[in-house]
Amino acid sequence: MLTVLLGLSGALVYGFADFLGGLASRRVRPVTVAAVAAAVGIAPLLVGLAVVGGRFSWQATVWGAVGGVTGGVAVLLLYAALAIGPMSVLSPVTAVFAAVVPVLVALLRGTVLSPVAVGALVVAVVAVVLVASVRDEGGARLTARGVGAAAIAGCGFGGIVLAFNETPADSGVAPLLVARVLQSVLLGAAAVVGAVVAARARAGSGPARAGSGPPRAGSGPARAGSGPARPGGSAAVPSPPAADGVVGSTAVGGSVRRLALVVVGCGVFDAMANVFIQAGLHSSADPTTLPVISVLNALYPIGTVVLAGVVLRERLTVLQGLGIVLALGASVALALA
Repeated sequence: MLTVLLGLSGALVYGFADFLGGLASRRVRPVTVAAVAAAVGIAPLLVGLAVVGGRFSWQATVWGAVGGVTGGVAVLLLYAALAIGPMSVLSPVTAVFAAVVPVLVALLRGTVLSPVAVGALVVAVVAVVLVASVRDEGGARLTARGVGAAAIAGCGFGGIVLAFNETPADSGVAPLLVARVLQSVLLGAAAVVGAVVAARARAGSGPARAGSGPPRAGSGPARAGSGPARPGGSAAVPSPPAADGVVGSTAVGGSVRRLALVVVGCGVFDAMANVFIQAGLHSSADPTTLPVISVLNALYPIGTVVLAGVVLRERLTVLQGLGIVLALGASVALALA
């Protein structure tokens, strides 16, 4: 029961981070949001290290580093995949691979699941696909390149769970802190390179055509397994209106503060989600803990769609509603199995 509760809590908080990352990504490049949120997440982990402790053994450090690199690369690959599209297909592909890869590894290691647990995990994977389904009005064609990038990204996110599972039970948040620092460095470097390339492209293209409108500012909700990473839709949000005098400067300042708070919230929720997943993986010596946590972790879109409904008044699609019902049913079955 505790393992299931921790897994669901981690998924829900991941989804909250997704939602906030998506809001910020409408104003700032997604990779920049991911980099800043990853850096912000270092602070709560340092607080956690001081409060609950952690041991930086060589196993904790090495596997934390593996999780950090794997997650950072997965973020970048997912951005590449969703830029190719279509998101309505590639987003669920990523989520399914993130859920299934740790399960397959556990089975190959000899983990035996009861028939009830197998059925519940299958239902949960179906729920992942349904809840992760997003509208895609871009009309992009499905390509092998896009599917491959999404699949590898999903394997990377699954690799984070596998890496944290290998850390000693007494390591606490130590491996999470190692992973977060490496993610920050990797994503920060990618954000700087992207900004330089974009600046050169703008300089070479000359002045924008009149009436062309604001550029697309980024993608929607982002997966936070290693910093925000699952864009779930695109939106062009215009910049704050320019105005003279105190009113204009106040509006811009308020907008910047709100954006900063959103990114900070994203980073904090992301770090909290990692703590839940780490705690869930070490909550029981039962070998079925790994597959259960990995599948529940992939249900993170539930948190995103719930916040989208509460804050943005977005309605669930029928498929997403069905997915949430299936997810809750599968969770109850896993708790009783």
